Amino acid sequence: MITLENGILTVKTATQTAIFSNGALISLKDSEGRSYIENSPEAEALYLVFRYGEKIGLKNTGFGKVSSRIISDNKAEFFFDAWDGNGVIEITADNETGDILIEPEVTSARHGVLAARFGVGGIDKRLSLVAPFYQGINMRLDDELLSSRKWHWPMMWEAGLVILNDNSDGCGFWIWTEDNRYRAKSVLTGQGESKAELAFDAEAYGPIDRNLSAGGLCWRINVYKGGWKTPAARYRDWLWKAYNLKKEEEKRFPWTKDIKLGVSWCPSNAEFIDELAKKVEPKKILLHLPHWRVHKYDQNYPDYTPSEDFKQFIEYAVSKGFRCMPHANSVDMDPSMPEYRYLQDYKYREIERGTFMGWGYHNGRVLGVPSSNFALDTNRDKNVMIKVHPGLALWRSILARRIDEALEQLNYITDTVFIDVTLCSYNLENCLVDNTTSMEGMKRLIAAVESIRGGLAVGGEGLNEITMQNLTFAQAHLFDSHQATRKGLERCGGNDLNDFMFGRLVSTIGYSGLGGGSEDSALRMRIHEEHGAIPTITCSDPEQIKNPNPELKRIFELANS
Repeated sequence: MITLENGILTVKTATQTAIFSNGALISLKDSEGRSYIENSPEAEALYLVFRYGEKIGLKNTGFGKVSSRIISDNKAEFFFDAWDGNGVIEITADNETGDILIEPEVTSARHGVLAARFGVGGIDKRLSLVAPFYQGINMRLDDELLSSRKWHWPMMWEAGLVILNDNSDGCGFWIWTEDNRYRAKSVLTGQGESKAELAFDAEAYGPIDRNLSAGGLCWRINVYKGGWKTPAARYRDWLWKAYNLKKEEEKRFPWTKDIKLGVSWCPSNAEFIDELAKKVEPKKILLHLPHWRVHKYDQNYPDYTPSEDFKQFIEYAVSKGFRCMPHANSVDMDPSMPEYRYLQDYKYREIERGTFMGWGYHNGRVLGVPSSNFALDTNRDKNVMIKVHPGLALWRSILARRIDEALEQLNYITDTVFIDVTLCSYNLENCLVDNTTSMEGMKRLIAAVESIRGGLAVGGEGLNEITMQNLTFAQAHLFDSHQATRKGLERCGGNDLNDFMFGRLVSTIGYSGLGGGSEDSALRMRIHEEHGAIPTITCSDPEQIKNPNPELKRIFELANS
């Protein structure tokens, strides 16, 4: 049921009642009258977002007005006339699900429109944010770790949903978008004076230099009971149907469920794995192996020629029963390599500045990517790597061929391989290549590697709702703690949202700092486990395995339990 009076829209479904004041969501209650949102009628409804963080509110800007109308018995709209632009918010009651659908759009005569932003404030302070950031968080909305943050999908916002949960009784509400068209979006946390507001961006694909509008995403909202897994299960069911993931489940090798211990950054050292075999049965151990090529780590991609020493090592490791996962890369490559001639026009370009995306490394310092073609070709010593847009079929062909050639030289002794930086897909200045976003392109790239010689179990870096579809293993990062541990990390555990949603297809392992020799390392190991990861270690010395510290000993016991 929908009613409208003096710009106040009331939407009532079987599960909830929402009130909108000139487009702004100012009240949300469940069917029993419990309140989840109480916001000011003067709250801003819709923002026009330009590059570099500039935003302009359309409701409360001078010399403008908001009009509203009922379209049908379950649909209404607000229309914004403002000094700097126009906007529409269409609101629909879904009678079948009880959901309320909110679809905003903004336009301007000024070039450079990046996003349509819909804000949600006045959220009950009893509610915590359960969200797919770093594999799952359950934190206060005003936690300083969430303050003034923008989480781009899918690299940082790993699935298009947020859940607001009362941890005392398992009641709350959720907001999500059911998008299987790889459209660019973001969620913002820690907004407003209270630092407890949320905002949702529907972004325009790059390039945005002459772009005049943004929108095209529908945000759904509903209430629930029974704990955060209730809405998470519904979202998972939608994912499975939207992407036909039952078919992907059937591809997974049975042995992948037997893995009980991950070793990230494992040395290709026979003595090391001999000691490891004394602690845990080898067939239960997954070895992530970065040092296996004739080149140094992270140099000369996409050449994956294996070294003679590694050929001997992997033959020995496989004979003992270990699962061996050599390390390759999904989109990074050395621009001084001959393949670059095919690919130089398809580098990732950052959407707002147009700079090349990638990295370099020199004297312990991480560098950006040169903007000189000459410098790109002459700085191999600085580990310069650009990122190739995975929407390009030519790149997917080259990469899969190079990995296949390397595995052939290993006599196809392993049926698993790791490809790095699979988390790195973004809205870009050159967002569409072959009419494909980098998000969809990354899915297709992983699938291309997965299909080599009839099927590989592919590992990747990071985990989100796109990469999980074709990965079997994922090396996950901790909250703002890729290398060093951020203060407050202890508040970032206790939730396994991503494992709950994606665990039928993919298992996570830890990334770094998992030697167990300090309180800091023990914390990192615990947080990974609370996210549902396979127990993981990062050690390089056989002595660490032979005489394990208490934390490593605990991990070995866990793997054997």
